[in-house]
Order: sequence, then C-alpha cells, then structure tokens
Amino acid sequence: MFLYKYHFCKYSMGGMVNKSLILSIVMLLAAVAPLSAQQSSSGAAAKAVPGAQPSAPQTGRTAPAGPARPGASATGAAPAAPGSGAPSQSSSGGSSRLAADSRPSYTEQVQASEDVSVLVVAGQETTLSGQMAGRILRVRVGLGEAVAAGAPLLEFDCSEQEAQLQAAVAEYRAARETHLTKLRLQALGAAGELEVTVAAAAADKAKSQVDLRESQIAYCRIAAPFAGRVARLRVKPSESVTLGQPLVELVNTDSLKAQMFVPGFLVRTLRPGMFIQVRMEDGRVHRARIVKLNSRVEGVSQQLEVEGLFEGTAVGLLPGMVGTAIFPRSIPGAAIVPKSNPASAPAKK
Repeated sequence: MFLYKYHFCKYSMGGMVNKSLILSIVMLLAAVAPLSAQQSSSGAAAKAVPGAQPSAPQTGRTAPAGPARPGASATGAAPAAPGSGAPSQSSSGGSSRLAADSRPSYTEQVQASEDVSVLVVAGQETTLSGQMAGRILRVRVGLGEAVAAGAPLLEFDCSEQEAQLQAAVAEYRAARETHLTKLRLQALGAAGELEVTVAAAAADKAKSQVDLRESQIAYCRIAAPFAGRVARLRVKPSESVTLGQPLVELVNTDSLKAQMFVPGFLVRTLRPGMFIQVRMEDGRVHRARIVKLNSRVEGVSQQLEVEGLFEGTAVGLLPGMVGTAIFPRSIPGAAIVPKSNPASAPAKK
C-alpha cells in the first residue's frame, strides 16, 4: 500500500516533486494508518455486540459523556441481581454442614485403622557381655538352641585367676594362724592388745582378697539369666575378647509381645485389657491382649505406641515377624461422636 501511494505521487506530479516532500508524505501516511485500523476494529466490535454504540473517532478530543443508564455503575459493570448475596451465604453454610457431616465417628476411625502393622517381639531379650578380658575356652550352646535358666553358655580360660585365688587363700590361712597365736600369747600375758588387733586386721584383709578372687572366678562362666533360645553367637572357641564385648544374644520365645503404632486419635478408644486379633503373612490369626499404652503421642508422626501380649501358645510365631492388627468393630465404652443432622437440629427463635 505504501509503495503504491509512493509511485502514485511520484508519477502524478510528473517526477518534479522533491524527494524530501515525498518522504514526508510517506511518513504521514504511516502515522495515519494505525488510527484507521483502530477505527475499523472498533466498528467491527460494535456490530458484533448488540446495542453497543460505535466508538467515536480518536481525533484528539474527548467525546462528551452521555446520560448514564439506569442501574449502570460508573465502571460499566452490571449491578448485582436482587438477593444474589443470600444464596452464596447459604451455599457456604451448607458446605460447612456437609464437611461436618462427613467427619467419621470413632467407630469408623477404628474400622479404618485395621491396616496397622504389628511387630512380634520377645517378652524377654538380652545381650550378654563379658565382664572380663580373656580367651574363650569353650562354647556350650549353638544357634537357636533352647537353654534353661542358669545353664552355662560360655567358659573363659581362667588359669591365671585360679592361681591368684590359691595365693589369696594361702595368705588368708597364714594371717588367721597369726591371729590365733597372738590370742594365745595374750592369754599368757606375752602379747599386748595392740598386737592382737593388728593380727586380726591382717586376717580380715586376707579374707577380703579371697572374696575378690572368687568373684573374678565367677566371671569365667557365662550363664543364662532366664530360659529361652540362643538368637546369636558373637564369639568362637579360642577367641580373645575384651571387657564388655557382646558375646551371645538370648531371647525368650515362650512369652511374645505385639508392638504396634496406631493413629493418635485411638487413645480415647483403646484400653489395657482389650483384645485384638493379629493376622500374620501366612494367613493365620492370633489373639492378643493390649497391656500397655505409651504416655504420649509422637509429635511428628502423630502415632501412639501400643504393646500387646499374645494369648495362649503362639505356635509358629518368632520374634521379628510382621502381621496386621484387626481391631473390633465396636468397642465397649468408646466415646462415639454422633454425626450432626441439620434437619433434626431445633430451629433458633
């Protein structure tokens, strides 16, 4: 378009128009073209919208404002329909009532928590350590073997400790004979009270050394503190160990416990003495009784630690197995929160 107008002006004036004049005309046409395009677009928009008035051409003057329509706002927005605010409030109130109605009761929460994992732990479990440094002379038990209470598990090589005990016994015997001799001399008037007292003190000191050596000899044998089974052996015969080194792990499989972590809101419904069922991975179901509840809920996970005791003979259960807790459908004495019913609520006067 610009090239056409340029050639038209050039050839219509016979080529005698100055080039600077031609460039001025082209720049003027380029400035007027956006204004004409804007006017054409506004006219098309007015035709598309029914009842819309065509926009006045932008000639640099502000068109006088016409009379305002009844009910029209200054910003051109349509006024709100009468009573339009009431439905919004009622809808928000209804949604809050629906949210309150959808809150589950404690019974439903108990039913929803049936996927709580249960860990089988031993009622008695301990790790026995050596109370002396030395060499393991003999291991009397094997892995998984059942042992009775007081049965020997390990023995140390205590040849040095036994020799020290014999020396202490000999010293005690000599100190005792010295004390007895001083008592006879005192009776004959040949020994004073001080000599008898010193001899008695020496005899008591020697006796304490004998007791010390005997207690060290007792450390040479590791005995089972309770009846159970060997869960792990950490040493072998002829192996040297240090003071306090773990030697053997012992568990009691006759009394097994169920350890679980339940949602914190069940603290109002679970009570010690309540019975639950534990379904193991192999499909078998065992009965357990809740015996302990933790005194606090974990702040991060919001879970409560619960400890139960398996009833009867838990055949096929071993510490470390995992199952799923099955809570009763209805819990006696549970504080059931009834659902609110807006229709049955009394109307406020």
